[in-house]
Amino acid sequence: MRYALTWSEATVEAIRDVAPTIREFTLVPAAGAKPYAPGSHLNVAVVVDGRPDHRSYSLVGTGDGSAYRIAVKRHDDSRGGSRYMWSLPVGARLSVTEPHNLFALEYGRPEYLLVAGGIGITPMISMAAALDRAGANWRMIYACKSRCDAAFLDHLQAQFGDRIDTRISDEMQRLDLPQEIAALPPGGQLYLCGPLRLLDAARSEWAKAGRPQADLRFETFATGGLFAPEPFRVKIPRLGVDLDVPVDRTILDTLEAAGVAVLSDCRRGECGLCVLDVLGVEGRIDHRDVFLGTHEKEHDEKICVCVSRAVGGSITLDTAYRPSNVA
Repeated sequence: MRYALTWSEATVEAIRDVAPTIREFTLVPAAGAKPYAPGSHLNVAVVVDGRPDHRSYSLVGTGDGSAYRIAVKRHDDSRGGSRYMWSLPVGARLSVTEPHNLFALEYGRPEYLLVAGGIGITPMISMAAALDRAGANWRMIYACKSRCDAAFLDHLQAQFGDRIDTRISDEMQRLDLPQEIAALPPGGQLYLCGPLRLLDAARSEWAKAGRPQADLRFETFATGGLFAPEPFRVKIPRLGVDLDVPVDRTILDTLEAAGVAVLSDCRRGECGLCVLDVLGVEGRIDHRDVFLGTHEKEHDEKICVCVSRAVGGSITLDTAYRPSNVA
C-alpha cells in the first residue's frame, strides 16, 4: 500500500452549485481539518446501491484549517459515487480520510503550465495560488465545453487576471498542445488534470517534443474513458468464472464480490497492481488507466481491472489467484 487510510467522521457544513453539473461541498471533520499541500485529494466514503465504497476528490483551494472543500461533477452514467454525493443535504454525516497527495507540485522550475480540463480545475486552484505566492512564472489554460461549465473561472480571473487563459469549445477556442508545449522553456513543467483524451494527447505531444517524462505531471479522474460504460461479461476459464459486469461496477468489484482475490491499491488506474492478462476480447477494451503504455494498450494483452472495461461483448482474463481447491 502506498498509504494507509485512516477514516474519521465529517459533517457537510455547506453546499453550493458552482456550475450546472458541479456541486461544491464544505466538509468539517470532527477531529479538525489537517493542512495539505497543493494537489492533495480526499477519500470520501459513499454508498452505491446499498454497497459501501469510496471515491477520491481533489481538494479545492488551500483551505482555512477548519474544513475541506471538494467539488463533485454529476455523472449519471458513472458508478454512482457522484449521485450519492449529490443526494447529501447540509448536516449529513459521512466518513473521510486525511488528505493525501499523489500530484505533488515541484518548486524551483523556470516556468509552469497548468492545464485543466473541465472538473480537472479542482487541484489547479491550489497549485495556482501556491505558485503565485512563491513568485513563480506560471500560467493556466482552462479548457471546457461551455463557459457556464467553467466552475471557479470568475474567482480565478479575479485573483490572477491574465495568467488564466480559457479554451471554450462552444466559442470555437482550440487547445493547441504542441504550441503550448513548445512555448515552455527547457526545464519547464506541465501539470494537467482532465479527461482521458486530453491526457493521452498531452502524453503523446510531450513525447514527440522530446521532453523529459518526469516533467509532465498529471492527475486522473479514474472513471472517464473513450466510450460510454456498458454492461459486459468477464470470464476466467481456469476458475470457471463467467460474470456480468454492470455499468456501475468495475471488473475488480465484480471479481471480488465473486470471491476472486485480486491485488489492488489505488483503484484509480495508476499503480498497476491490479493488472491481469487478457486471453481474448469480444469487441474492444476501453483502457481507462494511465499505468499501461500506448504500445501495451494497442496490443490488448493486459488490463487494469480497477478502471478499464470491455465494450461490445466480453473479455476473457487470467489471474495468479489460486483458490485452495484449484490446482
